[in-house]
Amino acid sequence: MKITAIPQLYRNVKRWREILTVLRRYGLADWLTQFRLPFRDVLKDRGGVPLSQYSREQRVRMALVDLGPTFIKVGQVLAARPDLVGPKLGEELKRLRANVHPDSIEQVRETLSAELGSDYEKHFQSIDAVPLATASIGQVHRAILNDGRHVVIKVQRSNIERMMRQDIEVLTGVAQLAQRVDAFAAWGPTEMVRQLGPMISRELDFTRERHNLEQFAEMFDRNRSDVIVPRPHKPLCTRRVLVMDELVGQPLSEFLSDEVDKIDETTEAVKCDRLAIKHRLCETIADVYLMMIFDEAVFHADPHMGNLIVMESGQLGILDFGMIGRIDENLRETIEDMLVAISSGDQNRLTRLVRRIGDTPPSLDESRLAIDVAEFIGTYGKQSFGEFDLTGALNELSDVLHRHAIKLPNQSALLLKMLISLEGTLRELGASFDSLDVVKKYVRGSMIRRLSPRRRIRQARRVYLETENFLESAPDELITLLKMARQGSLRVTLEHQKLGPTVNRLVLGLMASAVFLGSSLLLAMKVPPLLFHEPGAFGIQDLSLIGTFGAFSSITVMMWLVLAINRSGHLTRGNDD
Repeated sequence: MKITAIPQLYRNVKRWREILTVLRRYGLADWLTQFRLPFRDVLKDRGGVPLSQYSREQRVRMALVDLGPTFIKVGQVLAARPDLVGPKLGEELKRLRANVHPDSIEQVRETLSAELGSDYEKHFQSIDAVPLATASIGQVHRAILNDGRHVVIKVQRSNIERMMRQDIEVLTGVAQLAQRVDAFAAWGPTEMVRQLGPMISRELDFTRERHNLEQFAEMFDRNRSDVIVPRPHKPLCTRRVLVMDELVGQPLSEFLSDEVDKIDETTEAVKCDRLAIKHRLCETIADVYLMMIFDEAVFHADPHMGNLIVMESGQLGILDFGMIGRIDENLRETIEDMLVAISSGDQNRLTRLVRRIGDTPPSLDESRLAIDVAEFIGTYGKQSFGEFDLTGALNELSDVLHRHAIKLPNQSALLLKMLISLEGTLRELGASFDSLDVVKKYVRGSMIRRLSPRRRIRQARRVYLETENFLESAPDELITLLKMARQGSLRVTLEHQKLGPTVNRLVLGLMASAVFLGSSLLLAMKVPPLLFHEPGAFGIQDLSLIGTFGAFSSITVMMWLVLAINRSGHLTRGNDD
């Protein structure tokens, strides 16, 4: 551990203790599941159910809930990364909900006063004391502006920023420890936490969500009159407060439950009418989200049932723009190529695209990856558009990436998570609607755009500018290298990967050998203090205490080295890999 980390460790020692207590509790239950012991069911959850009866994924989710809002948010972020945690754990983490007590109305008013000024009440006729919804970072209250407009106020929870920054510091320390374990090091925990920090900081800044709302409102005004998003009231928005229009309608989840409750009370004609409404909703949702991906290159990342509203006017309302994804041209084209490769059964092309879209580890087994991709195409490549299981295909693709430790860029992972969530929402609607027909339409349009003369001209212009820049800078760079070589200042740095542990073991082995040799001499020369002045068992007499201790210590160290090398897998086999 670095010396500079000591103040951070001391500052967060209480939080470290809390985290280790929770992890030990759930990790112990995981250990006990391997044995039929009488005390294995001693540890129980708040409802009295033994923890050993839960799966490992369920205990991970429960531990995150116990650890508080920061870890709940981390779990929600990781739910969008099935390539890292696997589809099974990713699916379980989707169930994470912030089980936190809301701030009191007095705390909310203190935040509003600090952000909008002590006279903030002049802007509102009323503010509901009971929150409409509570999340890990903020809570939402209904309010009415002075001009009579109904709005909702999203207010950041008090002290949440300080607590989350403290937890990120602790997570950084945990990641540094995990980086030393080979089983975790392959996933780059320190890099993962380094990316999580800015993501959580962005969610703490409601200004970004306001910009997202403005961007999507302008987008739908331009393209879709049947979709609406809340419009922010910019003068009343700050970093910790977001005031926006209230969308009055029925959440999609309640809409479906009402359908089930009333199904026996309706006539056949009304049933058919409602099926038509559900079919239109399916078509609108799929069309809107695919338009975001293929036409606008920016998408709403969380299309679950609670974020979609059926408005009284028949429009589709979309909520919660705290997390959005953006797609560059290369990623969009790669997605299109993958869809074409799957539909055409091109195994080799799909394997190359999987490697291109993600960060592959140095130890990637390309032959096993090719076999997994071949099985994937064999399962999903032959399905017709009407029978295609998009959720199963996306989950299977996530599993392939997870097995081969292929890490997706953040935006690619968000897109994958959004597509899985979108398909699940469409399935819950239950209408006989084939979303892949819409996908096919957008892919066809994108392919036409890729072959258009305008795009070719833009590509040629970009290549020309990059070539011109290279030709201008290359001679100067070459002259600089030649000057450095002539002056003797040119240096080549070689970095040895994982050489440190090998050198440490070599030095420790030499030291143990030297101690053993010296101890043998002490024993042979009977250097005092001596044990067993009279002959004992096996004729042992006048045994040097220092020599005995040294010999025992050196033998212990050498046995530990043998076990350590054996665990690494390089005791008897060569190091060809």
